[in-house]
Amino acid sequence: MKHQKHEAQLLKLAMEIGVGYAKKRGFADFGKGISPKDKVECIYRLLVTDKLIQPLAKDKEDGPNMKHKLILWISRQLPEDHELLN
Repeated sequence: MKHQKHEAQLLKLAMEIGVGYAKKRGFADFGKGISPKDKVECIYRLLVTDKLIQPLAKDKEDGPNMKHKLILWISRQLPEDHELLN
């Protein structure tokens, strides 16, 4: 797994955009009681269901790999000269 320079910021941005996407799809907002791990999994599964990202192999579906997939997804959505990609 290749690591990005600004992984934490990219993951935060992916989660913000992912939550916005989920809301547009009709999902309720995540409550304060939902853990970050569960939010990552929910956004990951929504993007897989909508075929916006490739699913992980069943034996690779864990928190770090799901986060990495979200980071890759958002990295591909940003323009090449975006500050988080440098």
